[in-house]
Amino acid sequence: MRFKWIISFFMTACLTLLSGCWSSIELKELAIVSAYAIDKKEDGTYVGTFQLINPMNVPSALQGGASGQNPSITTYTTTGGNPLEIADRASKKVSRDLYFAHTSLLVVSEELAREEGLSSLLDAMERGLEFRTTTKVAISRGSPASDFIKILTAIDQVPAEKAIKTLEFTEKLYGENIATNLQKFIKATVSTGKEPLVSGFTVRGDAEKGKTMEQLQSTDGFATIEVDGMGTFKNGKLVNWIDGEKAEGTLWILDQIRQAPVNIDWEDQKDAISYKVMRQKTNTSAQITDGKPEISIHIRAEGDLRAIEVPVDVTDPHVLFEIEKVLEQKIEEEVKAAIQEAQKSQTDIFGFGEKLQQSDPDEWKKLEPEWQEEFFPALEANITVEAFIRRTGMRNSPYLFDIETKGE
Repeated sequence: MRFKWIISFFMTACLTLLSGCWSSIELKELAIVSAYAIDKKEDGTYVGTFQLINPMNVPSALQGGASGQNPSITTYTTTGGNPLEIADRASKKVSRDLYFAHTSLLVVSEELAREEGLSSLLDAMERGLEFRTTTKVAISRGSPASDFIKILTAIDQVPAEKAIKTLEFTEKLYGENIATNLQKFIKATVSTGKEPLVSGFTVRGDAEKGKTMEQLQSTDGFATIEVDGMGTFKNGKLVNWIDGEKAEGTLWILDQIRQAPVNIDWEDQKDAISYKVMRQKTNTSAQITDGKPEISIHIRAEGDLRAIEVPVDVTDPHVLFEIEKVLEQKIEEEVKAAIQEAQKSQTDIFGFGEKLQQSDPDEWKKLEPEWQEEFFPALEANITVEAFIRRTGMRNSPYLFDIETKGE
């Protein structure tokens, strides 16, 4: 009984030491930053643009009442010597504390990414600002990053959310882009034998009109932001862009194809058959034999036939087998093209070096100093592809085949 009283006494004494919500800040004192764009002037000064959410306008926007009313976001632009200084100077224009914990998108201009890189910028943000490591990173391709986050969007009232959703959907359904966050970029940059990839965005149309409310009052809008290729990095700097089938080939190797279209030629007609990948698995292995690195890539794809523009009998197993062989060849060509493009820029975006380090750490130490410049560009990969057609759709034979055989 006495022991229970002692415990109760200490618990009561500890209550006096609790500080409570000592660091709490009222919501009305915060400016929630949804996106942060960074450019750089010719004199070396950084230009930061903050996309802030207007909380009073977002509910009406979600109810479809944004047209003709105030925009759901506001942007402020300041300058400084580094990202932290930019945020501090923003207090001269913004009447609230900038809150970065909900910042979902960081946009860097292509020029800045090429000349200076992202390593120092991300290091400063990771140290001093309240950025989450899940914040997505994007490159503004061919236009200032500030223009990118000032474009108003209709369906998704917060432009940052529109950009992220577009990126995630294209990665999932099209297989030519990748959603990279701060954590993934930093991890790939500092790791041995792997370089990061970051998707690019392009502003299409009249950017100036896209910043006005007229943008939301038009059915097609004056400007739009579109995902546009993937940027390859080396030592933290942007060195090249990969697009189209080379980008798809890259994601095949990285085992990040979830769903993707593959179009093949048939009977001298270009893109005559469309195949939709529904499941995919890539296994990559590496070994060093007699001081020479060897990479083996095995890809297994399963999917459905979606569009057929030539008369072909898809009920015939032999025909389906031939289509599968052509699909395998097409995927292999995409993978080879992706590897060759990366070798030209001498940047191992696939993590082949990382695989070698895991398989043979001692031999890797000998290759590591000259990996990017000597061994990776000369690397030959053994590629094996298996493609399977699981379904031919709701219709057995295409209309063209029925029409051709009707008169026989």
